[in-house]
Amino acid sequence: MTDTTTHAPTDVTYDALFVGGEWTAPATDRRIEVVSPSTGRPVGAVPEATEADGDRAVAAARAAFDDPAGWSTWAPEDRRDAIERLAVALEARGPEMARRVSMQNGMPISISTALEAGFPPLLLRYYADMVVSTPAEQVRPGLLGGRTLVLHEPIGVVAAIVPWNFPQAIAMLKLAPLLAAGCTVVLKPSPETVLDAFLLAEAVEEAGLPAGVVNVVPGGRELGAHLVAHPGVDKVSFTGSTAAGRSIGEVCGRLLRPCTLELGGKSAAIVLEDADLAGNLEALFGVTLINNGQTCWLNSRILAPRSQYGDVLDILGGLAGGVTIGDALDPATQIGPMTSARQRERVESYIATGRAEGGRVVVGGGRPEGLDDGFFVQPTVFADLDNTARIAREEIFGPVLTVIPYDTVDEAIAIANDSDYGLGGTVWTTDPERGEAVARRVQSGTIGINAYANDPTAPFGGMKASGLGRELGPEGLGAYRSVRSIYLDASAGAEASA
Repeated sequence: MTDTTTHAPTDVTYDALFVGGEWTAPATDRRIEVVSPSTGRPVGAVPEATEADGDRAVAAARAAFDDPAGWSTWAPEDRRDAIERLAVALEARGPEMARRVSMQNGMPISISTALEAGFPPLLLRYYADMVVSTPAEQVRPGLLGGRTLVLHEPIGVVAAIVPWNFPQAIAMLKLAPLLAAGCTVVLKPSPETVLDAFLLAEAVEEAGLPAGVVNVVPGGRELGAHLVAHPGVDKVSFTGSTAAGRSIGEVCGRLLRPCTLELGGKSAAIVLEDADLAGNLEALFGVTLINNGQTCWLNSRILAPRSQYGDVLDILGGLAGGVTIGDALDPATQIGPMTSARQRERVESYIATGRAEGGRVVVGGGRPEGLDDGFFVQPTVFADLDNTARIAREEIFGPVLTVIPYDTVDEAIAIANDSDYGLGGTVWTTDPERGEAVARRVQSGTIGINAYANDPTAPFGGMKASGLGRELGPEGLGAYRSVRSIYLDASAGAEASA
């Protein structure tokens, strides 16, 4: 790394992969070149892992898990101490972690500091403490006269495939519970965000986790597919698009391999007639435009009472039109660039589609002036469309909102549920009891009232095309454990059944 100032060119380069607890030479000389979406200039490079590198990583994880005295057999207190060392090592790298994430994917540095630097150590400690305080074995009295010993054991080697939008937070949704459970992992970061993954590897090395417990192999779809189908993998945990998730689910179904799939979304914010949007602008921004709109649970459909449609448009137009757009590493930036030129093209194509469908652009719709070098798009608010419009049905993954009118609360709930997805959502009201009643009727894995937050204690995941399984909460730990039963006093049960 040659420079740590905010806007100056930065070159973060690695020549080795982190496999088996060591920095090892890759199988080929292929490289992943990282470009800053704020400037369009290169900022670093790492080796691109091949299938052969993936094989080595799985073998290392397998050996670490199968070791009779290895990580999976450690006492919970010993794993907790090791995980605490990892949390401390990550905290020491917090400012650099936030900078690398923002430098790669365009996340405003104020957000990456909180979520990419601050959230992972919190999760590590949460799950490490949970394993120590929650017995992994339980004896249950049987109904047939015997007893059963129920064992909750680590599931094995996990292939963790993470996206580029929240690379460290999402990686830790997987790593924190699987490490606490006693599993080992092959982590495949997205090609867009690899520099932060190597910083994580440095923290793992400093923390002294046993060799092979955490392995980092960056690569594209081919490597991901190879890991998903690898015979040495016991579970797949994937966060990404619904299309990719369907393919992974098909492979895991054929192999009878458990998988957790956290996929896309097209969530709705239901604004009730008594809502105080003007008094909750910060929370409203957090559910509609956070991370430049590149958030899976984002509320990109805003359902407004027809009688207040104009007022809601004015508030959202003022919010989207008044944000500070700029370099992701500038602390004043609220909206940064799209993570890549390809992603900007995707978002702009949806804006063109919205116009072609008859939508009225209330604010935005183009590229901001004076930011020609990066991959920027103006936050855009559409009016005069209904829920049949493509931009109201398909995940855009950018700062594009569609405001849809409704006449009754029942209609609003029906519109919210008229979606292939079911991941997030919100209800906006000054009556908390009414808000909860409406939230209970929305077909979504998660939903908030007047705000939204992925609290570590609460299970997170989707319904319908938004995925399978849950992360966070005790449920997140259970996803990395297998359950076995040992029938004690089995003869007593057999006699009773006879």
